[in-house]
Amino acid sequence: MKNTQFRFAKTVLPLLAFAALAFTGLAVAQNQELQERVAEVKQAAAQNKQQLSQYTWTEQVNISLKGELKKTQHYQVRNGPDGKPVKTSLDPPPAPEEGGRLKKHIVEKKKEEYKDYAEQMKALAQQYVPPDKDLIQQAYAQGNVSIGPVAEMPNQIQLIIKNYLKPGDSMTLVFDKTAKKIVAVKIASYMDDPKDAMTLDVQFTQLPDGTNHVSSVAMNGTSKELNIATLNSNYQHL
Repeated sequence: MKNTQFRFAKTVLPLLAFAALAFTGLAVAQNQELQERVAEVKQAAAQNKQQLSQYTWTEQVNISLKGELKKTQHYQVRNGPDGKPVKTSLDPPPAPEEGGRLKKHIVEKKKEEYKDYAEQMKALAQQYVPPDKDLIQQAYAQGNVSIGPVAEMPNQIQLIIKNYLKPGDSMTLVFDKTAKKIVAVKIASYMDDPKDAMTLDVQFTQLPDGTNHVSSVAMNGTSKELNIATLNSNYQHL
């Protein structure tokens, strides 16, 4: 019996030790890659924010309620000194509603139902897009960032960030390792109540000078069935 135990210990324990060392080495390598990629993403986000401050562009916003287009807005946009977008409307004043006083009241009430909610959605989206380097660092420091591959895209990785802005939210950030550029961002968040879910699908495009910018944002307010599609174009140097 003792000989059997001895042979078992002599054979299996070295294998277990080797497996433990291999696992430790893999974990260290993964943690080092995660640290490097987080640093690259933070640098790319900060660099693009600075470069975009030199541009102005046109933004088109399409607001749809339950699949029906309700409003289209156009803005001239630039980033202010604080890095937040400053928008100037390019649309003419709305025409007065036709019909009697009661009809006008009903129409205005319906408009207000989705108008306020749409503005809340857009305000929340601005806190996520573009990604903020300080919030990414904060999530990383708290252990809320993990790394993974992108299917059939060997040059890309994805950073999965939990509790980025709100408890329980998530941001999946797709990053091109070769170009050092953010490719896309998918966000699952909510308004004031976690049951009031909102999702964002963000796509990025490069300008001729290499500046990476948000080309489109698709927002979906689940409970209200309100969708906001934003398209950015016509980038020009200030």
